[in-house]
Amino acid sequence: MQVYQSPEVLTSRLHLRLVRQEDLPDLLAIHSVDEVNHHLPYVTWESMDDAQVWYDKATTRHEDGSAAQFVVLERDTLCVVGSCLLFRFDLGSLRAEVGYVLGKPFWHKGYMREALAGLCDYAFNQLGLRRLEAEVEPQNEASRHLLEHLGFTCEGLLRQRWITKGEVKDTYMYGLLSHEWPPAATDGG
Repeated sequence: MQVYQSPEVLTSRLHLRLVRQEDLPDLLAIHSVDEVNHHLPYVTWESMDDAQVWYDKATTRHEDGSAAQFVVLERDTLCVVGSCLLFRFDLGSLRAEVGYVLGKPFWHKGYMREALAGLCDYAFNQLGLRRLEAEVEPQNEASRHLLEHLGFTCEGLLRQRWITKGEVKDTYMYGLLSHEWPPAATDGG
């Protein structure tokens, strides 16, 4: 999928842009918290080496067109609050998957809802995608609620879908179609 060279998304409080090398210390602070990584498919980061490995993969995936890894910043402070991405692009079907993570100090402020709303706008209106998907562990109620608030529909349970961190995991599959976007009241709050 051809993603714009340097895409940027602005919302009322947030700025999404492609991740940069200088973001790694802030992202390490986010990903070094076990509670933040609990539902993610990779282990908690322990050092800048872990951050660099992640960054190198993100950069390669952007360059080959398979993903766009965004960092999420507060517009007023330029503080990194999290990240989100579009990945698993399927050009023939005009679809992609979304992923996201938010630093614990920024939970319960509506930041990820606002960031994902901006990402959905970008995916549907700039990239011309037809469908977005997200996979969520059944135990991750906050993420499930977030997706449902944004208009995603739970399309089913995929039993024993992944082996993550040595455990077999089920996952719910969520989908959102371009003609279902936008739902009411997605920006801010």
